[in-house]
Amino acid sequence: MEAEHLYKVEAWWTSGKTGIAKSVSAPNAIHFTAPTDFGGIEGRWTPEDLLLAALAGCFTTTFHAIATNSKFEYADLSVGVEGKVRKSEAGYEFYGIVTRPTLTIAKEEQRQRAAVLLEKARVLCLVSRVLSVEQEFAPQVELGKHALIRGVRKTKAQQGGVLHG
Repeated sequence: MEAEHLYKVEAWWTSGKTGIAKSVSAPNAIHFTAPTDFGGIEGRWTPEDLLLAALAGCFTTTFHAIATNSKFEYADLSVGVEGKVRKSEAGYEFYGIVTRPTLTIAKEEQRQRAAVLLEKARVLCLVSRVLSVEQEFAPQVELGKHALIRGVRKTKAQQGGVLHG
């Protein structure tokens, strides 16, 4: 694996209250706007949403890589991220971010190892490490009633038609 990687995104304001962002690694552009509190269009992604999505996505992919390399099998992982913004003398700023991963495992004996791997993913998540705002980490490990090994049996979410993974 190379020691250095370059990622590029370009964003521009298209008209009125909306913009568009494009990555060289993805074929589809993302339409964005300011938050509705600041005059943006309802139903569009905001830069604030995209930042939190980057944190959730980074944690998810980091955990998956760690679990795979550790041969740790799990049933499901969902990651919620919340960010609080306030007005300061310098302008608006994020002042708190909470990352809430919920990991579903098949066996109680996996709980301690699951917690260790969740913490490792927190520490190694690249996007999280570049942020200077204080971040809170609130993981959960759930024992699924019928949760079995990833790829072998369906999780509760998969049974409802939503596939994670």
